[in-house]
Amino acid sequence: MTWTPYRVCLRVLTPIHIGWRKTGNLQQTRPYVMGKTLWGALTARLVRDRGENEYHEIGAEVDEKLRFTYFYPSTIPGKVERWPWDNLDWFSWAYLGSYASTAIEEKTAEEGTLHETEYIAPRARNGKALYLIGYIIEEEGCELHWRKALRRIQIGGERGYGWGRIELSDEPEKVDT
Repeated sequence: MTWTPYRVCLRVLTPIHIGWRKTGNLQQTRPYVMGKTLWGALTARLVRDRGENEYHEIGAEVDEKLRFTYFYPSTIPGKVERWPWDNLDWFSWAYLGSYASTAIEEKTAEEGTLHETEYIAPRARNGKALYLIGYIIEEEGCELHWRKALRRIQIGGERGYGWGRIELSDEPEKVDT
């Protein structure tokens, strides 16, 4: 079968938490979005769009017809300007942020509830908008409406609090191989 890669550029609208590990009271995020995260968000959206509760069947179809790379933050739409492994300290300072919170009981913090959640920020430290750049690879004959569904997905954790909102910056661009 023939596979076609598409470059995808997603603009980050709200903080995105991609769970990694917990250090003390800090829930760390990965400095990128894993392909499996996009797979899950796209599968969930396709299931909702079809109005059926067939997560297993649609998930298997997405798994068979599409492949996902990791998506990396950048302030340049369509191009990754820095990789997290080049200088993780600089990368974290430029693209990540954190949010601290606690449960309140009778005007004081409840014992043991202070926690901090790290996230990929919607704006870089220099004030520029942040994008996630990656590839979706489509098998020839794929009939999934993934481009349409991609416009309406949320990714990562804390989505119930409004986190993980993204928008498609441009139409997925077919890449000549």
